[in-house]
This record gives sequence, C-alpha cells and structure tokens, in this order.
Amino acid sequence: MAAFNQLRRNHLIDKKRHNSSSPDSGSGRGHPDGNFYTRDPLRSHEYEDEQLIVPSHTTERRLMTKIDLRLIPCLSILYFFAFLDRTNIANAIIFGLREDLGIAPGSTQYNTALTIFFVPYILFEIPSNIILKKLKPHVWLSICMFGFGLVTTCQGLVQNYSGLLATRFFLGLTETGMFPGWFDLSSPPAKTGRERASMQSDETETWMLTLVAGCFYLIGMWYKRAEAQKRYSFFFSSTSLAGAFGGLLASAIGNMDGLRGYRGWRWIFILEGLLTCVTAIFFWFLLPDFPEDAKWLKEDERAYVKARLEVDQGKSGLDRAITFKDVVNVFKDYKIIVGGFMYFGLIVPAYGYAYFAPSIIRTYGYSPIQTQLHSVPPWAAAFGFSMLVAWASDRMRHRFLFTLVPIAIGIAGFAILLTGSRNLDLRYAALFLVTSGVYSAMPVIVCWFNLNIGGHHRRSVGSAWQIGFGNIGGIIATFAFLQRDAPLYRPGYAICIGFICLSAASCTVYFISVWVQNKQRARSIDMGLTDYERTELGDTAVTYGYQL
Repeated sequence: MAAFNQLRRNHLIDKKRHNSSSPDSGSGRGHPDGNFYTRDPLRSHEYEDEQLIVPSHTTERRLMTKIDLRLIPCLSILYFFAFLDRTNIANAIIFGLREDLGIAPGSTQYNTALTIFFVPYILFEIPSNIILKKLKPHVWLSICMFGFGLVTTCQGLVQNYSGLLATRFFLGLTETGMFPGWFDLSSPPAKTGRERASMQSDETETWMLTLVAGCFYLIGMWYKRAEAQKRYSFFFSSTSLAGAFGGLLASAIGNMDGLRGYRGWRWIFILEGLLTCVTAIFFWFLLPDFPEDAKWLKEDERAYVKARLEVDQGKSGLDRAITFKDVVNVFKDYKIIVGGFMYFGLIVPAYGYAYFAPSIIRTYGYSPIQTQLHSVPPWAAAFGFSMLVAWASDRMRHRFLFTLVPIAIGIAGFAILLTGSRNLDLRYAALFLVTSGVYSAMPVIVCWFNLNIGGHHRRSVGSAWQIGFGNIGGIIATFAFLQRDAPLYRPGYAICIGFICLSAASCTVYFISVWVQNKQRARSIDMGLTDYERTELGDTAVTYGYQL
C-alpha cells in the first residue's frame, strides 16, 4: 500500500476538467473504454481526475508484454492439458476402446462414461477451494494438474468398463479446481501469519462465501476491459489447439497399436497423461498468482498494475470479505442470470463437438488414422478465426455483434449437417463453420459478461455463476449424440441448434439491458457517491457504464 500511495503522489497528474466548460457536458457520452462516464455529474472523481504515469524505468507496452509472456502462456497451457485429457477419450474410441472394454454397440454406456466426469467436476468445487484457500493457486493448481495427468495415464490401463467409469470420475475430481467457479468458504487471503491467525479467529463470527471464476477471473485481475478480449480468446482457444494437437497426436500414436501388447487407445491415454504430469512439475515454479503476489514484478510495477485497473474498473474491494448477503444481492440483478444462459447455450454444442467429432468424421468413410488427421483442420480454423474476432472486438471496443456473427456461423454449420446431405465434402466443410462459430463466440461472451461486472464481490459471484452453471450443459452434451443416431446424428444437431439459439436470445436480452441502463445513467443526477459507496455498488453505481 505504501508503494501504491507513493505512486499516487509521484506518478499521478490532474487532468483538466474539460466537461465543466464543454457544450457537451450534459451529453452523457461514455468513457472511451466504456466504463465510467466523463460528464461532471457522473464523474468518478478519483478515477477520472487522475492520469496514471508508467514507472520511469519501463513503458506500459513493455510492462504488458512482460505480463503477457508470464501469465497467458501458463494459463493457456494449463487449460490446454486439462481439455486434452478431458476429451482425448473421443480419439481413443476410434482405436478400439469400445470393443476392448466390452461397451455394447448401440448402448449409452459411452455417453454415461462421459457424463460421470461432470459429477465431481461440479460437486467438489467447494472442497477443492477450501484447500485452495490454505495453499496458493500455483501450488494447488499444479497438484491438480499432476493429479489429472496421473489419472489419465491410469485410464490407459483399465481392463473393463467399470474401470473406465472409475477413472473418469477421478478425472473430474482432479480437474474440479481448474476452470469452473472457485467457491471458498473462508476469509479473504491473508498476507502474513499474524493476519491469517486474526482472520481465523473471526471465522466463527462471519459466514463468508468467496467465489472466484478460475483462470477467467485471474485474467480479469491483470488487464483493463478494453484490452482483455485478445487475452481471453487466446486462453480459451487453447481448447481448439488441444483438439488439433489431440488429433495429430492420436494419428501418430495410433501407429503404436500393439506395441508391448497395448492397443493404440491405451497409448493415447498413457503418453498424454505422462506429458501432463511432467508439465505440472514445471508449473509449480512458473504459474503466477495475483498481481500483488507477483515477485517477478518490481514494487512500483505491481502498484501501477493495481492502479490502472482501479482507474478502468473502479476499486475492486478485494480486501473486503464477501458475505452470503452479497451473494443474494448479486442474484437480484437479472442480468447475472441472463449471463449464465449466454454461456450455457454454447457449452452444449461446444462439448458435443469436442466429444463426438472423431465419431462424426468416422462416418464419412475415413480410416481411424485418417479420421484423426481430418479432425485437425476444423480445430485449427477455430483458433485462427477466434483470434481474428478477438482482435476486431478489442479494436472496435464492442462485444455484442461479435457474439451474434459467430453464433450465426455456428448455426449455419449445424443446419447444413442437419440436412443430412450426401455430399461428404459439404458436411466436412460444415464442421469448419461449427467450430469457428461456437469456439469464437464463447470467449467473447465470457469476457463481455465478466468485465461488465464491477466490484470484487459482484464479479466473483457473477463469474462463478456463469462458468459453474454453464458447465452443467456438458451433461446435456454427452447424451446429445447417441450411437443409434449414426451416421446422420440429426437429433444431436437439432439439440445444438436449439441451445445456440438460446445463447443468441440471451445475448440480445443482455445487450438491450445494458444499453438501456447506459442511457438512463447518462441522464441521471449526481448522487455524490463516496469511494466506499462506489466500491460497494460496483457496476450498479450510476457512475458505471457498461460495454456494449
């Protein structure tokens, strides 16, 4: 805090109050970054009257590059392996897993094995994060990563269907701390042993619920809203890279079929699981925590990162506990509920494709090796298109249209597949539309919703709700594509179209809501809010403007 105050004194300069004498002072035009309004009655004086100066020994661009190179690759690789180990069963099923484990043809046993993953993945969030409170994120996440790598390896050694169910359950258990909302029934993080002891003594007096939406939340604690989309999309697109890499790796591992008496599907689990375990050891030392804990940044750099976020989003209130009453108050805002359905609607087609793409492509008449290779290009296209969408969205500082356009592309792809055309090239091309649309819209939706929520307590609850509720859609996705519906899978495609339309409708409702509130706040009267009141109100304060 001393460094932060010193930065305020030495590196902040007052801006001239242009609006007080400007003919547009009552126009209610928004801040360029889309957060705090700039006209005087709605001015957030602490944030708008000051302009940050970067520490003299660096530049903002150099500092952001330094953060990018440390934070984004680590989180992306972490989620890359989580998604790879979660979905590589889709590649394994092509190489004889069904026959070796006695999964009856036409049954739903394979779908059940996919579903059981989500049971501990959702239910064990709270215990996982009680442990997370006692440890630091880089410690606990590294342990979790090593754990699901080990379980994936064991998955390659199972001898029957019951063993597959058991390993899928423990895979969901070990991945529970990676991506969904983090629920922490405890006090806020303490910095010293004395502070921890003081907090623990107060735990019997206050019921506190802190929810943190994993990697998405961590990214939001480092970057301003106008610059976050590219980072969100790159992180989220690690799923596309995992899909592409998984297909390539599976095509190569498939040639090991019979080596040392193991079928190809077993080698997929064994080798990919071991690779995850080795990476987890390195992540113990490399994975970053929050800005205030970043020892690889200088003290004034940490203070600057904190200050620039405060200017952009207002004080987060990170140092204040989140009570159960806070959670209830957040859910009184209907936009929070809508945000959950925005994401939920896309999870179903996203997981549906991830788990069944090789099976779908196999029906086009390709051999097992060719099936794996043909699964790669759609994933690669999704990565490239999502980064293009992210760049354009950040450049235009707009989100809504960059959700609807990819969603429309995804609907077009599923619609082509739903027709059951005999043109296999057309059906294969439709997979490019599906992946490019669905996997480009998802990171925009999450970024738009999360960074429109102001205040630590509101963003924590809202972020966890969106991710946690959305992932329930994974259970639906596992039963969307049944073997008896092959080769056309029309019911699965119809289900995906329905849920994508749900997401599009939710995005439209959310856009109209924030647009109307921006207009109302631009005409509102200054209530003379204090810093504390602005922190408590978060994005519900009249000084706050939503990104559209």
